[in-house]
Amino acid sequence: MRRLFPVTYETAVQGATGAAVPPGAPGADAADREWGLLELAEAYAYPEARTDGVRTPWLRANMVSTLDGAAQHEGKSQGISSAADMRIFGVLRALADVVLVGAETVRQEAYRPARARAEFAASREASGQGPAPAIAVVTAGLDLDFSLPLFTAPLVPTLILTGAAAAPDRVAAAGKAGAEVVFAGEGAAVDPARVVGALADRGLTRLLTEGGPRLLGQLVAAGVLDELCLTMSPTLTAGGAQRIAGGPSTEVPKRFELASLLEEAGFLFTRYRRS
Repeated sequence: MRRLFPVTYETAVQGATGAAVPPGAPGADAADREWGLLELAEAYAYPEARTDGVRTPWLRANMVSTLDGAAQHEGKSQGISSAADMRIFGVLRALADVVLVGAETVRQEAYRPARARAEFAASREASGQGPAPAIAVVTAGLDLDFSLPLFTAPLVPTLILTGAAAAPDRVAAAGKAGAEVVFAGEGAAVDPARVVGALADRGLTRLLTEGGPRLLGQLVAAGVLDELCLTMSPTLTAGGAQRIAGGPSTEVPKRFELASLLEEAGFLFTRYRRS
C-alpha cells in the first residue's frame, strides 16, 4: 500500500485523479494504491527550466536512514532498504543527468553503470538527456579499479571528479580506461563548492548524489545541496554505523522544508528542499 502526501498550504493529500483532496474527505483513500513509475517521476520532478530555456543547476541527495540514524548496516545500505526504496532509487536516477558518488561508496557498494530504463526513454530524449545518467566519482587519490564495468561498459562515459593536482599517472589511467576526468579544485582533492559548477559547465544540471556520508557532509558544509530525498527505514541497528552525512559540521544548521511524503509498509520517503 502506498500513500503520497504532497505538502502544500492548500492540501495534505492528493488523490489518484490528481485533484486536491483534504485528509478525511471523500476520495482521500483513493491515494491508497500503488503508484506507477511515471507518477513517481512527476512527484519527484526537478524544477522547471527558466522561461528562456536555461536550466538552473539543482543538486539533490538520495539517502536512507534507520530510525536510530544509521545510514548503513555492515557497511552497506542494502540491509536497511526495501523494494519501494529501490523503486524510487531507480526513478531518481532516471530523472538525473548525472549521479555523483564518493569513491569509497563505489568500492563498498560495487557500483555499476546506470542502466537505461525503457519507461523513461521518450522523456529523456525529449529533455535532451542521454539514455542513462552518467556516474561521476569524486576522488582525490583515484584509487579505483578501472577494470570494473563502471569504467569498461557504461552507456555514457563515467566521469572522475578530482583536483588539478591529482597524481598524473592515475589521471592517465582513468583516461585510458575510458573515463572522462573533470577537475574541480586546485589541490589534489575536489573542492565541494566547485562540483555543481564543474558539472553544469558540461550541461549536467539535474544532479543527484547518493553519498556516501562523507561526500554528502562535504556538500552540505559547502552549502550546495538543494534537496534531500531521505528514506526512513523502520529498523533499529544500534552500533556505530555512520549517519547519512559526516565530516565537517556547518557553522549554522541548514534549514530545509518538507516538500512531500510517501509511505509504504512503514517506510517513509521524505523530500526536503532548501528553505
